[in-house]
This record gives sequence, structure tokens and C-alpha cells, in this order.
Amino acid sequence: MKLNRLNKILSKMQENNIPQMLVTDPKAIFYLTDKMIHPGERLIALYLNTNGNHKLFINELFPVYEDLGVEKVWFDDTKDGVLIISEYIEKGKTIGIDKNWPARFLLHLMELNTENKYVNASFIIDTLRMCKDEEEKDLMRNASNINDMAMEKLQNLLTQDLTEKEMAQRLASIYEELGADGFSFPPIIAYGANGADPHAHCGSAKLKEGDCVILDIGCIKDNYCSDMTRTVFYKSASEKAKEVFNIVLEANKRAIAMVKPGVRFCDIDNAAREYITEKGYGKYFTHRTGHSIGIETHDMGDVSSINTDILKPGMIFSVEPGIYLPGEFGVRIEDLVLVTEDGHELLNKYNKELNIIK
Repeated sequence: MKLNRLNKILSKMQENNIPQMLVTDPKAIFYLTDKMIHPGERLIALYLNTNGNHKLFINELFPVYEDLGVEKVWFDDTKDGVLIISEYIEKGKTIGIDKNWPARFLLHLMELNTENKYVNASFIIDTLRMCKDEEEKDLMRNASNINDMAMEKLQNLLTQDLTEKEMAQRLASIYEELGADGFSFPPIIAYGANGADPHAHCGSAKLKEGDCVILDIGCIKDNYCSDMTRTVFYKSASEKAKEVFNIVLEANKRAIAMVKPGVRFCDIDNAAREYITEKGYGKYFTHRTGHSIGIETHDMGDVSSINTDILKPGMIFSVEPGIYLPGEFGVRIEDLVLVTEDGHELLNKYNKELNIIK
């Protein structure tokens, strides 16, 4: 296991009076073991104890034979994996549980070990994952670099012949060509009025001259995610569309300029939101300004008006203000930002200025 990360987690467990913990989220298990296992509906669990004696409970279906730095306890589909876990848990002590562990496993364990106290302990790993180490920063830079290249290739394909869905299919091929490991989320490619839906699904719409086009794309590379949005125009842009675009662009830049250690997440949100509101479009900015990202597209933490957490070096999150005018168009501009020791680093380098595709 990655001992530096493990030791930080064990220390946080002690601070919170959680002597033992079941880590069951595959992404969290990867964070500790450097091994991504996709169990589907089957059980997998990493048992941590502040006194040592850690165990990885794993189904024989998954051929994980390399040394992960933790003893493996194997079982198969004919065995009751929860029962096996219950025999290793220290009775009468608090045990931390992952927030997303299926109820069918948790309730069974609670029936078997009635004398234990069960608490949600996901925050222990989630908060540590918010601050990336040097290895993770490089992985995030690489994923974002691939995404920059993909965005350029995708914009060069914009034509009246391809639907939103067909563009998404082209993007899958672009990512494969660039060496990515697939989508980090289903891409949002929205033409014209479809862009007024912040989470639009790619459909059968085709481009028309004057359309505003939202391209919200991300890939996974070496288990780390990228995410970026660019808004462009096809053939021409109305004066109103240009006005809205420039407001969103300025909001994006103002929010990013705020990023440095010690600033609150809500201050960044306010920098974007107040400017858009000042320009008369506040009610059309309908979502938070951003979200944390790393092993998951949405890691713990967000850039919202209610998040008063302080920025720390190593945090990576999106800054993505938007304006969405129902029945007309939408504009969103998104970059990933890394908090450095004395400021910030933009992970996305691809052009975000006004761009009319000819």
C-alpha cells in the first residue's frame, strides 16, 4: 500500500476516535493500493485498523495476484463475504463505513455484529484526496493536456453534417487516438437552444449557422480525470450571444484570479456570480461555479456559495460559470485549476476566447 497515504488515514482515524474502518469504494481502495478493481455488484472491502492487521477482502473472480502491501482474504460466490469480514472486526468498537457501501452488505454486517457502533467515515479519505501529491498533480496535468488536444481536434470536426451524438462518437475515437482510457463522464455536445440545458444529452440536432455550441468533455488517463468546457459559434454569432459569451469569460477569469491558499471556495463562487448578476444575468447562472476533481470527476468539495472551506495547496477543481437562456442558447467556459503554494496553475491551456468556426 502507499504508506504515506495510509499513515495519514490511520492518523485521522485516531483523531476521530474511529479505531477500525471498512474502505469499500473502489476509487478509495485504488488511492491506497494503486490497484483499480471494478467489483460490479460483488463485495470488495479493505479493512483498516489503527493497531495494524489490515486486510483486503476480495472475490476470487478478480485475479489480483501482485503484492499490494496488505494481506488478502479470498472468498468466492458460494461464500458469505460479509460473514467473513464480520469475523475480523473487533467487537464492541466503532467501525467506519464508506458512504456508498450497498445497504445489502451494511445491513447484513449490522445484523451479524450488533455490538459495534457504525459511523460514516468516508470524509477521512475524501478530505485527504482533495489535496493531490506530486505524482497526482503530474497525472492530472497529463490528463488535461490530452483533453486540450482532444478539444482542438473536436472543434475542427464541427460541420453541419454531424449530429451532436455523432460528434460524441468522434470524440471517443479522438481519445483513443491520443492514448486516453475513455470518457471521464458522458460528453455534453449541445447545439443552439440545446445548450440552455446545463446537462444536455447528445441527440440528433445538427448545426445551423449562428448556433452557439457547448463542448463539455473529459477523459480518463491512468485513473485520473480531466474536464473542460469551451463554447464556440458556428459561422457567425449574434451581438447578444457575443455579449453573453464575454460576460461568462470575464466571470471565469475573475474567479480564477481569486485562487490561492487561504481563500474560501465561496469567495471564488462569489467572484463569478456577482459579476454575472451585475450584468443582469444572475438568474440564468443556475449551478455552482465548480467541483473538485481527481480520481473521480466529482471528488469531495465544490466551488459554491455555501462552501466556506479554505483552499490548500494541491487542491484541484473546476471553475465553470455559465449563462443559460431557455429557448435560445447557453454559454459555459470551464478550466481546471490547481492551487499552488502561492497562487494557482491552470491545467487547461486551450484557447477560450471568442471563436467563430468558419
